[in-house]
Amino acid sequence: MTAYNILILGASYGSLLATKLLFGGHKITMVCLPAEIEAFNTDGARVRLPIRGRKDPIELDSRKLPGKLSAAGPGDVKPSDFDLVALAMQEPQYRSPGVRELLDAVATSKLPCMSIMNMPPLPYLKRIPGLATDGLKAAYTDASVWDNFTPGLLTLCSPDPQAVRPPGEKINVLQVTLPTNFKGARFDADKSTAMLRDMGRDVDAARYNPVDGAIELPVKLRVLDSIFVPLAKWAILLTGNYRWVTSDGAIDIKDAVHRVLEASRSVYN
Repeated sequence: MTAYNILILGASYGSLLATKLLFGGHKITMVCLPAEIEAFNTDGARVRLPIRGRKDPIELDSRKLPGKLSAAGPGDVKPSDFDLVALAMQEPQYRSPGVRELLDAVATSKLPCMSIMNMPPLPYLKRIPGLATDGLKAAYTDASVWDNFTPGLLTLCSPDPQAVRPPGEKINVLQVTLPTNFKGARFDADKSTAMLRDMGRDVDAARYNPVDGAIELPVKLRVLDSIFVPLAKWAILLTGNYRWVTSDGAIDIKDAVHRVLEASRSVYN
């Protein structure tokens, strides 16, 4: 088993991926806000996972897992120290001072980079044959932050697992509400793809003993050959999630889908 050094930009959703990877003994640094840095470095990450057949979720404490987790600011890390970078911030955050410079350093370092953002990074879309990406730039808060990335070094995971920070809880607590899998596409290079698959096997092998015996944990990391797999969720997002804001105000996603079913079928298809 190879232990990798992994940089994750973003600590909310990113702490779910981080905690799963810690079972493989990897060293993980999360880039986040000052209050988050203090919380994660003092108390670790706490991730609550629902388990089929159990009434209550289990809580994973990163400090008790085989790997090592730490948090830092964007100016306190060097991409050259890492084997892989994961992007877990919301798309607009990458233009923020400090984060923008770090993202550019990641791009110019030519490190393999995996996104778990809802919004596919522009360089990833450039991997799709025949897709005219110049016309898509207006969809990004600042498309120029992606200019220096090499498309084949950037891959995407479908952000299917859903998680929230529970109201009233500490900032280092994450509650998983839908424990589905991260489904990622391969890199262009076999060596980088093999590293991702190593991590996926570590996540598969993870077992946790909450007291009454070791159990298998949900939320796996799957790595597939098709570059279209991570986009599978977009049919759902386009049909419902992105049609609930109307000219007359917000409506329920259910109503956005059912109001004109034929239109929804057309969008989904």
